[in-house]
Amino acid sequence: MKILVVDDEKLLVKGIKFNLENEGYTVECCYDGATAVQMAAQGGYDLIILDLMMPGLDGLEACQRIRQTSTVPIIMLTAKSEDADKLLGFESGADDYITKPFNILELKARIRALLRRAGIAAAQPGGQAGAHILEHGGVKLDTEKRTAYKHGKSIDLTAREFDLAELFMRSPGRVFSRDSLLDLVWGYDYQGDARTVDVHIRRLREKLEDNPAAPSLIITKWGVGYYLAE
Repeated sequence: MKILVVDDEKLLVKGIKFNLENEGYTVECCYDGATAVQMAAQGGYDLIILDLMMPGLDGLEACQRIRQTSTVPIIMLTAKSEDADKLLGFESGADDYITKPFNILELKARIRALLRRAGIAAAQPGGQAGAHILEHGGVKLDTEKRTAYKHGKSIDLTAREFDLAELFMRSPGRVFSRDSLLDLVWGYDYQGDARTVDVHIRRLREKLEDNPAAPSLIITKWGVGYYLAE
């Protein structure tokens, strides 16, 4: 597994690199957003750890640019803990968010969780032939290849978006509360705000719905949560 670490605090980068390499990861580093975008464009990374506050091109802009060409899982790393800043990170395409100072064990756990979700199909051998293909309302998911299509045209989903889409498509008609979606997709130990779910649902609708302003696939059940129309 190959990870890119991006932060202008070189001592912090050195510490993260040392700890992740001890876990068996291949780690490459850079110290500004512009270089991160260039390196990400070359591909080959399984995950990116991206600092929010950097001189020049900051983490938010770098994340947005990376998302234009890649769905690689991204963990946003920052000293800011306010919910508004976290939501900005998710709006930019980040899959997870961790606040400095942090326990390196927590970072390792989040990395494992994201990589596990990004490669969940590969860890599920066997099963009925074709069971990895999900189709509903013009949307098709291949859960082994982690690919998505809308009316036959390929679409790019981030790791979180894909997990949400797969969860809904495996249980059409079932209403999921925001808290249950956080538990199922982000993990039971996730400490973020439930509004994170709303941000990801909106982004998913923008990619899957014919008319995101009047969704016909992912429906809101007011006061309860979301469900996939049967």
